[in-house]
Amino acid sequence: MTETASGGSHKAAGERGRTTIADGVVEKIAGLAAREVVGVHALGSGLSRTLGAVRDRVPGGGKSAAATRGVKAEVGEVQTALDLEIVVDYGVSIRDVARAVRENVVSAVERMTGLEVVEVNIAVSDVKLPDEPDEEPESRLQ
Repeated sequence: MTETASGGSHKAAGERGRTTIADGVVEKIAGLAAREVVGVHALGSGLSRTLGAVRDRVPGGGKSAAATRGVKAEVGEVQTALDLEIVVDYGVSIRDVARAVRENVVSAVERMTGLEVVEVNIAVSDVKLPDEPDEEPESRLQ
């Protein structure tokens, strides 16, 4: 608060009220930031990607669900913590990819939300081989 000339105090316009950010908002930002990193093939486990691919084909199934797949956020008033599950491309340095994902996610979430990212835990659930097909089921619809 700042003092006024008359001795009273008032809040700056930007301090009048609260802003809350939903877990899903932080998850979406983190998911998109993680996918930007070279060497990240996908987010989520094979099963969650397969189920997500089916859900994506259902009308109203949700493209936003795809953006948050493999990402879990806990959001407080000023801090957030994230858990990501990723699949990496074969041949990349997992340590380097994880570091790059962590840096990109922290940067994007802090810049867009103003929240302090206290941790980004990364679980590598699979390695995508060059000749391995993606695990998305074929659509029966024509």
